[in-house]
Amino acid sequence: MSVIVIEFITLDGIVSDPDGSGGTPSGGWAFRHGPGTVAGDKFRLGDTLDDGVMLLGRTTWQLFSKLWPGRDDPFAARMNAVPKLVVSRTLTDTSAWANSRVLDADLVDAVKRKERDVIVAGSLSVVRTLMSEGLVDEYRLLTFPTVAGTGRRLFPDDGPQADLACVSAEQAGAAVLTVYRRATAR
Repeated sequence: MSVIVIEFITLDGIVSDPDGSGGTPSGGWAFRHGPGTVAGDKFRLGDTLDDGVMLLGRTTWQLFSKLWPGRDDPFAARMNAVPKLVVSRTLTDTSAWANSRVLDADLVDAVKRKERDVIVAGSLSVVRTLMSEGLVDEYRLLTFPTVAGTGRRLFPDDGPQADLACVSAEQAGAAVLTVYRRATAR
């Protein structure tokens, strides 16, 4: 089992409001580069979506639950079929997106018990909790040629130290997909 974090990110490390739905002054930075940069399986998840589970925070889940169920391309079919766990203290109804349920256990304990790959999309608070416990095995970052200047960073100044190895880098439209894995064993 691996924990895989996927994020849209700017050159200066900002991950907040890539689509502009948060209404921030610099929001929408990912979508300014055209649909080809963000459409489809840009994170090269492939079979991981078929065999894994997606873990989402409430805000990301609510955004995705408005976007993905109405799409009918092959990647959307995988996104809609994957089991989805939602980390939330307030959300009770997950019927808006098939195969979703609220995580009814402690986040860290639940991730440690998973026997299949866990994909965390967006969901910065979830990612940071898993980072602080040393549970993230891989980062797949779609880096956009944008400097946002302000916003929430994936790796905060006071965050845990991590040694990573770059295992691949490839251009994806206007962005670059980089894959980093934990450099040392747990």
